[in-house]
Amino acid sequence: MLLYNTLSRRIEEFKPLDGKTVRMYSCGLTVYNHAHIGNFRSFIFADLLRRYLEYKNYPVLQVMNITDVGHMTTDSDEGEDKLELSAKKEKRDPYTIARFYENSFFEDLDALRLKRAHHYPRATEHIPEMIRTIQTLLDKNYAYIASDGVYFDITKFPRYGQLSGNTIDKLQAGARIEINPNKRHPADFALWKFDPHHIMQWDAPFGRGFPGWHIECSSMSIKYLGETFDIHTGGEDLIFPHHECEIAQAESSTGKPFVRFWLHVRFLLVDGKKMSKSLGNFYTVKDLLSRNYQPRFLRYALASTHYRQPLNFTLDSLDAAKNAIERIETFLLSLESAPCIPDDPDLEPKISELKHRFDSSMDNDLNISETLAVLFDFIRLANTSLNKSRLSQKQAQKIAALFHSFDSILAVLDVERRKEIPEEILDSVRQREQARRAKDYSTADSIREKLLKQGFIIEDTPSGPRCRRI
Repeated sequence: MLLYNTLSRRIEEFKPLDGKTVRMYSCGLTVYNHAHIGNFRSFIFADLLRRYLEYKNYPVLQVMNITDVGHMTTDSDEGEDKLELSAKKEKRDPYTIARFYENSFFEDLDALRLKRAHHYPRATEHIPEMIRTIQTLLDKNYAYIASDGVYFDITKFPRYGQLSGNTIDKLQAGARIEINPNKRHPADFALWKFDPHHIMQWDAPFGRGFPGWHIECSSMSIKYLGETFDIHTGGEDLIFPHHECEIAQAESSTGKPFVRFWLHVRFLLVDGKKMSKSLGNFYTVKDLLSRNYQPRFLRYALASTHYRQPLNFTLDSLDAAKNAIERIETFLLSLESAPCIPDDPDLEPKISELKHRFDSSMDNDLNISETLAVLFDFIRLANTSLNKSRLSQKQAQKIAALFHSFDSILAVLDVERRKEIPEEILDSVRQREQARRAKDYSTADSIREKLLKQGFIIEDTPSGPRCRRI
């Protein structure tokens, strides 16, 4: 299996460090608002990766943090804590805000069929671990205490910039970094902040305060996954400063390599532009689900472009996702009518090749776009055989089993639901069939149109009418 490693800037063969379990950390949500679709592009990628690793029989231990304190309104250490800002706006305390939006996040996660991570550590419940890490960095002289907090001294870590390319000599005061006279270097980052007005505060040997954003992920990932682990995922906006700072503080405190593979998801655009409330193109997951789009259509739309390519999301892409999923489901339903005949010799090698082609494209840095092309190419071939009544029942069963195994990764199909037809719909189908036999085609067409509006389509087959959900 090959993966693009941001750290080395090249494709590398991936194998777990211990040869067995894949230990994986995914940057989670700052729970001050409902999750938006940009968040979930990254989360769905992590889910796709985990599912494929499990498909390949690797046990996966996944951790995703819940940031419920310490994330500022800018990428620097300045500004206001996002949770406190939301708490003031909604006139509720930060803990209530955090739990409310955390529950909202899990609702979205379950709707979009993401597997639950094994651990969702909350930052507020891991303050002792952060304090110990900060104290270690102070003891090792990687950090210093200033009047407004404890800072990491980036000049003491020569490898700073190896992930992002923002090396120390490139970082200049005023270039994306707020000038703070308390810092030794403008790019030094906060491990702990002192602010008597901050609502969420904890006692520490170096002063009462609250953690910086970056220290949370380093401390929590090491606790659950060890000092060196396999994979860290996140959006490309986290490469700098967040992930760069994670590496610096983790490796300085442990003296060991932190993460072997860094995988980053490219930005999501909406209608060709950066998602923004002011442009009216900002969508939370709940916004789209409230418009009666099925969650699996959104999952497909966010997953179907390769993670290292920018994704331009549009409402039309949800319709395209719906059509693609229904095409697969219709194909699987049609396989159930395959006759009990000898195997189609022309199709047999294509069936044998299908799993190899699927696995090869996924092994190639999770190339989901190519993977989906493989599936639809095969559907065209199989449909040709089916329409000529050459595809056997045995082959149909083999194909269906393969597609269901692929959906253990894609997680978008709901074939069984489409088989469930309410009795009143079946009555209408029977009435239409009676009208057809009586050559009352006007009534038959009227019933067909009525059923279409109700979300059901009738297919006339040699063995009689078949009704299915659209």
